[in-house]
Amino acid sequence: MGQRLYVGNLSFHTTEDSVRDAFAEFGTVVEAKVVTERETGRSRGFAFVTMGSDDEARKAISGMDGKDLDGR
Repeated sequence: MGQRLYVGNLSFHTTEDSVRDAFAEFGTVVEAKVVTERETGRSRGFAFVTMGSDDEARKAISGMDGKDLDGR
């Protein structure tokens, strides 16, 4: 299993800080990157989160599955 997680169906207003804060509950967040459009800088509605270990990644997956973040 990898430590880098795909996080989909995000609100266009979700920031890297809010993603980092949500996942920090499950362990060390090495990186949180919200993917944006090049031309407009607007969020594309998904992000990648890199956790500190495989165990923390598994905890984050089970803990965040089906949860709302910024209304989505």
